[in-house]
Amino acid sequence: MNGKIQRERVILHISDVYGIEPEYPWLDSPDSVVFRHPASGKWFGLLMRVARQRLGLAGEGALDVLNVKCDPILIGSLRAEPGFLPAYHMNKTTWVSILLDGSVPDERISFLLGLSYGLVAPRARP
Repeated sequence: MNGKIQRERVILHISDVYGIEPEYPWLDSPDSVVFRHPASGKWFGLLMRVARQRLGLAGEGALDVLNVKCDPILIGSLRAEPGFLPAYHMNKTTWVSILLDGSVPDERISFLLGLSYGLVAPRARP
């Protein structure tokens, strides 16, 4: 990779592929970034810096985490893999947290971002 941390690569990927710039909606949480679908206004990604202890992980310090919307059937199998956790601060049935510590490859994250983007897109009316 080009030396950028995974968090920065995710932000660049979303900008390049979807043309969406990050939103920083909370003054008291400047590391939290929201990505909204342009047509629906719904979130498809939430990037946060979260204390390891709040995630149920051992050790000190914080990690970057990306929450994406996901099919509930897929969430169960993802959570059995390294780098995936129950969604932090979101609905655990329809969202999953991805650790941005290198344990999940960028290509896998890109795929899941695409699924999330599609899930929050406006539905075509019959």
